[in-house]
Amino acid sequence: MDNIFETEPNTKIDTEEVFGVKCNFEVFGFQKKNDHVPEIDATYKFDYNTTLSILAGFANNRRVLISGYHGTGKSTHIEQVAARLNWPCIRVNLDSHISRIDLLGKDAIVLKEGKQVTEFQDGILPWSFKNPIALVFDEYDAGRPDVMFVIQRILETDGKLTLLDQSRVIKPNKFFRLFATANTIGLGDTSGMYHGTQQINQGQMDRWNIVATLNYLNNTDEESIVINKFKDLNNKNGKEIIKNMVSTASLTRSGFMNGDISTVMSPRTVITWAQNYLIFKDLEYAFKLSFLNRCDELERPVIDEYYQRSFGIDLSDAKVANVKE
Repeated sequence: MDNIFETEPNTKIDTEEVFGVKCNFEVFGFQKKNDHVPEIDATYKFDYNTTLSILAGFANNRRVLISGYHGTGKSTHIEQVAARLNWPCIRVNLDSHISRIDLLGKDAIVLKEGKQVTEFQDGILPWSFKNPIALVFDEYDAGRPDVMFVIQRILETDGKLTLLDQSRVIKPNKFFRLFATANTIGLGDTSGMYHGTQQINQGQMDRWNIVATLNYLNNTDEESIVINKFKDLNNKNGKEIIKNMVSTASLTRSGFMNGDISTVMSPRTVITWAQNYLIFKDLEYAFKLSFLNRCDELERPVIDEYYQRSFGIDLSDAKVANVKE
C-alpha cells in the first residue's frame, strides 16, 4: 500500500453536525488529509437524501450510482462528502477516449539501474483498488462497452480484479469505495440532451447497491449558494439580481420539461452567468455569453420571455446594472 494513505478511517463523524443528516449507522473518516482528499467548499449545499446515500456508501461499502440532470452537482456532492471525511477521492471521466488499457494499465519502458526495461504500469483502477480510495466514475453512461465490462468485475463488494495479461488477481482494499454519476439511468438518451450516452446492461445496473437521484435545488437554496460564492453580490441589489437569475433558470427548466425548449440552465450556468456579469458589468451581455448564444434561434423568443418575466424588462432593453450599494 502507498504509505501516503492511513490504514483505516478511525475518526467518528457527527453527521448531523457536519452534513445536517441523521444516520442510523456510524460513519468514520480519516484523521489526516492527504493530497488526494478534495478541498472543502464551505458554501456547498447538501441534498439530504443524496448525502444519506453517499454516506451509506462510505460507511457500509455500498456501490452508489447517482443520476440526474447536468449541472446538479452529482460528482461534487460525492467529493464534498469525501472532503469532510478526509477520504481520498479520485474522479475518472468515462468519455469515449477512455479505454480498457487506460483503466487497467499497460507495459511501459522504465529506467532501472541505468538500463531501459519494460515493466507493467498499473492503471488508475488497480492502483485505486489496492488503496483506501473513493473512485468516482463520471459520465458512467457514456463509457465504452469494453470499459463497462471491466467495471462490472469490481461492482461486487467482495469482487476481485483479475489482470489476465499479468496472471494477477488483486484483492480490494477494505476501504476502497466505488461511486458513479450519470445523466440517465442506464436506458440511454431518451430526451435528446445527452448524445453519446449508452444503454447499460441491466445485469450491471443490478449490481449497483444504491441508485440515488439528484434534482435541481429549490430557488432559495440556489440563490444562497450563488450569493455565498460571490461576495460582491452580497448586497441588496446583488441579491435581487441573483434572485432574478435563478428565477430565469427555473423557468428554463420548467420549459424544458414541458417540451417548450431543448436547452436548460443548470446551476453551473447560473454561476457562470454571475461570474461573467461581474467581469462585464452587463447583465444582458453576460446572459448571452453564458446561455443564450448556445440556444436554438427558434427558441430564443421563448427564452426572451423567461428573461422578461424574471427581470421585468425585455432582453433587448436590458441595461448595465450596478451591483455596488
